[in-house]
Amino acid sequence: MEATQGGTMEGFFKLISYFQTQSEPAYCGLASLAMVLNALSIDPGRKWKGPWRWFDESMLDCCEPLEKVKAEGISFGKVVCLAHCAGAKVEAYRTNQTSIDEFRKHVLACSTSDTCHVITSYNRATFKQACAGHFSPIGGYHAGRDMVLILDVACFKYPPHWVPLRLLWEAMDTVDEASGFHRGFVLISRLQRPPALLYTMSCKNESWVNIAKYLLEDVRELLSSKNVKHVKDILSLILVLCHQSFLSLLLRVREDRRTEEGDESLSPEEQERLSIKGKILKQVRDTELYKHVADFLLPEKQSEFSNGFCCRETCVRCIKADEDTQPVKVVSGIVTDEDMPPITALLLALPPQTWSGIKDNILVQEIDTLVSMVNLPTLLQEEVVHLRGQLHVLKRCKDNGIEKDLFALP
Repeated sequence: MEATQGGTMEGFFKLISYFQTQSEPAYCGLASLAMVLNALSIDPGRKWKGPWRWFDESMLDCCEPLEKVKAEGISFGKVVCLAHCAGAKVEAYRTNQTSIDEFRKHVLACSTSDTCHVITSYNRATFKQACAGHFSPIGGYHAGRDMVLILDVACFKYPPHWVPLRLLWEAMDTVDEASGFHRGFVLISRLQRPPALLYTMSCKNESWVNIAKYLLEDVRELLSSKNVKHVKDILSLILVLCHQSFLSLLLRVREDRRTEEGDESLSPEEQERLSIKGKILKQVRDTELYKHVADFLLPEKQSEFSNGFCCRETCVRCIKADEDTQPVKVVSGIVTDEDMPPITALLLALPPQTWSGIKDNILVQEIDTLVSMVNLPTLLQEEVVHLRGQLHVLKRCKDNGIEKDLFALP
């Protein structure tokens, strides 16, 4: 009651409304995250049961297989990765990267608002509790006594309890033997806009994982090693070599889009999300890069092309990236006009350094103009930044880079 009167229990009421007990002994990280995501009303982007869109532990399986979590638990870095993939705004800190004073400031800020929540990773032994590593959200703060309320998701063992903030810091300032890194805390809040409007990215989808690695690592080296002279040469290199993964994703995106548009039971929030998505698709079509992509992938609109040919029925093309390479045959008949905006958006999301290896200075200037975000509408800018961030998250989560450096995430 004292903390409530002091205004540092604002986040408690949302959290307690969605409080849940972990369904497995090792699911503390998943239960904590599901509770916080639901408290923030973050859309999971898919249905849980029936028409309800709701986060459940069983849905948090993209960064680590559930069977592995059930047997071994989950690391701090993987929880951070899951929060990113779930569409939340995430700030993560290990104790050796910050201080107790900074931690206190974050706890106070989240406790005086219901738009941000803190999940802590700590060692139970410091509290003289059974077992070791554990995750739970912080439900409130008592400024006068410098104590935090831990909403323990293993409430079959321990109900919600108050602990001195300094003692919690000591429990977090320990090394997780499984990962070899310090524990810490995660600040989770909503993004200012709906995430993943054009794509639903997931570590669970191998096509996405392969594309993220290819786009962020391989494309730059590929462009550096080839003598590309025209924009179509760049598109040849990027899209042809990653063709099957792109086709798999386009089929999924197209299916998801038609399912959404044909669903008459959409809530007003979901309808608004579709409306924003439609605006972004139109903005993509208005870019100069889109015209290049459409001309390259839908060449039946042209009578002649310098780098290949296409039969409308089968759309079999022989493509030459440059004069020094052999033609590559590509079957791309399923690519349609509605697939062009998602492909274009991914190209816009490539990191700026991707193009630094191009040897032709005139071409560098041309591609810089085509992918520049300066003149893009605000909605499209936000979508491109989000896609770029998600690509980095996918790659880092998969190669465990997130464990080494949380701050490298966008």
